[in-house]
Amino acid sequence: MTAARVRATSRVLVLDPDRRLLLLGSRGAAPDGGAAVRFWYAPGGGVEDGEDLRTAAVRELAEEVGLRADPAALEGPVWLRRHVAAWGDRLIDSRETFFVLRDVVHEVDGRGRTALELAADEPHRWWSPAEIGAGGVSFAPRELPTALPALLSGRWTGPPRIVC
Repeated sequence: MTAARVRATSRVLVLDPDRRLLLLGSRGAAPDGGAAVRFWYAPGGGVEDGEDLRTAAVRELAEEVGLRADPAALEGPVWLRRHVAAWGDRLIDSRETFFVLRDVVHEVDGRGRTALELAADEPHRWWSPAEIGAGGVSFAPRELPTALPALLSGRWTGPPRIVC
């Protein structure tokens, strides 16, 4: 494998009025119809040339889950995370910036996903804070169960928190 490609990434923590969090499930690099979800993560993806982080975040929401949002409605950034992993035959060094979008009522529509995302057959699910905190499930970031309560307590006003 060659040197890692650095990739700016925007993710959105989408919360519904009941404070449930929308997450996507990753089945890994080579999913099949029966593969179990390995971990759950927030919608988002790479920042394209000419985009700022907020514009990329709302574009990714539209593509991945069919949710249209105004970049100004995003709260944050609330978290920052660095994640290095293989994506196909490339090593990607993702520099993730997380935003929050609150009080969303939405039925997920994944028709805007890329061919690679569609092939991955990633499910979606709205998670309650209790379900996230119950354990036994892997999340990205791993600190989601301990970091989420601070976001649920009210509008984020501090600097972004580093999560892993």
